Amino acid sequence: MNALVLPIAIGYRQITHLRESRAMTLTELRYIVAVARERHFGHAAEACFVSQPTLSVAVKKLEDELGITLFERNSGDVNVTPIGHRIVEQAQRVLEETSVIKQIAAHGKDQLASPVRLGVIFTIGPYLLPDLIPALRTVAPQMPLMIEENYTARLAELLKQGDIDLAILALPFEEPGIVVEPLYAEPFRVIMPLGHPWEKQPNVAPQQLTDENVLLLCTGNCFRDQVLQVCPALNRSAFSSDGHHSTLEGSSLTTIRYMVASGSGVSVVPASSVEGKWADDRLLATRPFTDPSPTRQVVLAWRKSFPRPAVIDAVREAFAELELPSISRTAIY
Repeated sequence: MNALVLPIAIGYRQITHLRESRAMTLTELRYIVAVARERHFGHAAEACFVSQPTLSVAVKKLEDELGITLFERNSGDVNVTPIGHRIVEQAQRVLEETSVIKQIAAHGKDQLASPVRLGVIFTIGPYLLPDLIPALRTVAPQMPLMIEENYTARLAELLKQGDIDLAILALPFEEPGIVVEPLYAEPFRVIMPLGHPWEKQPNVAPQQLTDENVLLLCTGNCFRDQVLQVCPALNRSAFSSDGHHSTLEGSSLTTIRYMVASGSGVSVVPASSVEGKWADDRLLATRPFTDPSPTRQVVLAWRKSFPRPAVIDAVREAFAELELPSISRTAIY
């Protein structure tokens, strides 16, 4: 009976001893690394800004806890034992990892130090990013920027999944758990080949589009849907009973510009794609719509749980510095 109880009692005392044992500290690891480097307790204490007795007692406690000798102590000299070399090397790695943890925490405190993943729809990215990226670099020079260009539906998925942090897109856009903030309102423009009769007009009425071959972006692009809202007749005429197609499709605004320039038809595009640095009077003629001119509202979207409000402020500040032609900022904030 006693023979059975004894091992259990010993095991209990061993477990109790382990629970009560003192854990080594980072300070002790710094001490042994310093002793190994200086090979002198006094010099190591000076390097650690403590007294020699304080350092010597801490090293001895660590040796007792580990049950080994880390250093051979001779008069005026200290040698690291073979097992001591291995433990000192491991201690050095632990201290290096501790430094990494501190750097990560520092980046967490500085919300502009970590990368930001920004999503942009296809009809905004090429015309906005060349100005927005330098502005963001000025506002937050230490913040790396990663760009994801895609359709609105895909950006919504990436945003909800946490694969991107922010998105710049156009209304309508409504998703649970996503904050939407207006950035600017952008008017639509009608583009036509040089020599087109509409060049003689100061503006174009939406109903005039039904008399022309109109080039639209492919299905799935939100800007296509917005153009069809301006002139619903285009959607009906594309599938008329007589088989006449008054609408053609292009994969991008750049493609549509060249198709219009070649005489394939006319189109409706956002103002930013044909004005300012993107204007080209050698290829196209551009006219506004009659009032009230159709516009799109460009917004910034992010998750309600996004933990870096300083990033949002940086984007706002960068937008405030932009000079965008034909853009109305009345909707900002």
